[in-house]
This record gives sequence, C-alpha cells and structure tokens, in this order.
Amino acid sequence: MATTILGVAGLSFIGLGIQPPIPEWGSMLSEAKEQMRYSSYLMVFPGIAIMISVLSLNLIGDGLRDALDPRLKK
Repeated sequence: MATTILGVAGLSFIGLGIQPPIPEWGSMLSEAKEQMRYSSYLMVFPGIAIMISVLSLNLIGDGLRDALDPRLKK
C-alpha cells in the first residue's frame, strides 16, 4: 500500500496522474516547486503528509506481521 502511495504521488508529480482540479499530493508538490523560494511551506505539508502516511502504513504492516505470523511465535 505504501509503495502504491509513493507510485501515485510520483506519477502525479511528473504530470501523469489525475488532472486538476482534483487534488493529489504529487501534483501539489509539482505546483509548489515553482514557488519554493518564496513559499516553502507549500512543499512541506504535502511532503510531510506523504511521509507520515507511508511510515504509518509500514509500521502497521510490521505490527500486524509480528502479531499474526505463526512462524515468529516460539
């Protein structure tokens, strides 16, 4: 799931995702890179949202694997 989020964000960053007016994190980053020098917060918040969602999904997946994998219980 986290890989899918990164893939979709990457594709929308280069312009191959869903077209505006529908918001996507990758397109938000792409649009904000022109104003990066003057308004850096426009890039920070979508980047942090991607990072938090990917990290949380990875941690949830690791926790579920640890809790439910019968090979790890000895």
